[in-house]
Amino acid sequence: MPIDAAKAVAAEPRTGEIAWNSKDVQLYHLGIGAGVPATDPDELRYTLESRLHVLPSFATVAGSGSPGVISGLSMPGIEVDLAKVLHGGQALTIHRPLPVAGTATATGRIAAVHDKGKAAVLVMRTEVADADGPLWTNDAQIFVRGEGGWGGDRGPSGRLDPPSGEPDRIVERAVREDQALLYRLSGDWNPLHADPEFAKVAGFERPILHGLCTYGIALKAVVDTALGGDVTRVRSYVTRFAGVVYPGETLRIRMWEQQGAVRVAVSAVERDDAPVLADTVVEHT
Repeated sequence: MPIDAAKAVAAEPRTGEIAWNSKDVQLYHLGIGAGVPATDPDELRYTLESRLHVLPSFATVAGSGSPGVISGLSMPGIEVDLAKVLHGGQALTIHRPLPVAGTATATGRIAAVHDKGKAAVLVMRTEVADADGPLWTNDAQIFVRGEGGWGGDRGPSGRLDPPSGEPDRIVERAVREDQALLYRLSGDWNPLHADPEFAKVAGFERPILHGLCTYGIALKAVVDTALGGDVTRVRSYVTRFAGVVYPGETLRIRMWEQQGAVRVAVSAVERDDAPVLADTVVEHT
C-alpha cells in the first residue's frame, strides 16, 4: 500500500518560514473574483493597497500555502498518484485577524489518515504563528482514490443535518473563464486546473476550478452580505467539497443565519444546482 498510515502520522512535522505582502493579498482577492465593479468602495477594500483588508481564507495560500497539500503528499509514508488526489474538505480557524503583510512560522504534519474503503483521507494540518503568537490553523482533508481498504479507522463523517427553512440570503457569483488560471498564481500549481489533457486523465471533461477558490468566493459572499463587510468577525470556516466547478459557471450561494454562525450551501446554477460546497459553516463574532 502506497500509504503507510502509522508512518505518516508519526513523521516529524515540517516547519518553514513563510512571508506575504500586500501584493500577495491583492492577487489572491482577484483570484477569487474581487474587484467587480472595479471602483466600488466595498471592492476597493480587497484591491487597493491604501484600503486593504485581508479575507481570512487568504490563510490557505499565504506563503504559497507552504507547507501545503503538494508538500504534504511527499511526507514519509505517503506515495500517491497526483491524478488520484481530490481535495475533500477544508477547516480554517482564525486566532487573530490576518495582517496585510507578515512573516510567520508554518508547521505542517499529517494529523490523521482515515480509511474510507475506496479511498484514503489524509488530514493535513498546518499551524501558523508569528512573533505575537498563533495566527491560524488549517486542516485540509485530501481524498486519495483507490488507496483505502486496509481496515483502518474511517474517521468522522463531517456531515451535518440540512439547515431548516428557506435561506435568509441567496446571492450568485459568476466564475470567469480564466478564474483558475488567475487563482493558481497564488501557489496551487496542480495541472488539473489548467491542463486539458491532465484533466482528462483525472476523469474530468476539462480543467476544473480549485476547490479553495470556490471556498474563497463563498466566504467573501458571506462577509460582504451577512457580516457587514467586516473580515475580522470570522472565527472559523469549514466546508466539504461536494462537487466540482468549471470556470465560466455561476455559483449560487445560499445562507442561513444562526446565532454566531452562518450555514452555507453552494451550487452550480448551470448544472441544475449541482452541489459544490456542503456542510459549510462560518462561525463569527
